[in-house]
Amino acid sequence: MDKKEVPCESQHKESRTGVPIHLKLTLTIREAAEYSNIGINKIDSLLRQPNCPFVLYVGTRKLVKRREFEDFIRRQLII
Repeated sequence: MDKKEVPCESQHKESRTGVPIHLKLTLTIREAAEYSNIGINKIDSLLRQPNCPFVLYVGTRKLVKRREFEDFIRRQLII
């Protein structure tokens, strides 16, 4: 019997998109949470605020502009 290698979850995520999170222009809420270590619910509530500088709507889907999100986090003491 041939043994097949089963990729771990992190390898699967990277091979599916082909772009590491730190190089993406936009992130999903889940990716932003993983990247920043901030909870999904907190990021979602930040995205709902009026004039949020890092939200990008693609239809009804909300994405996070990575660079603007990083800048926002750098400026904040408390989130």
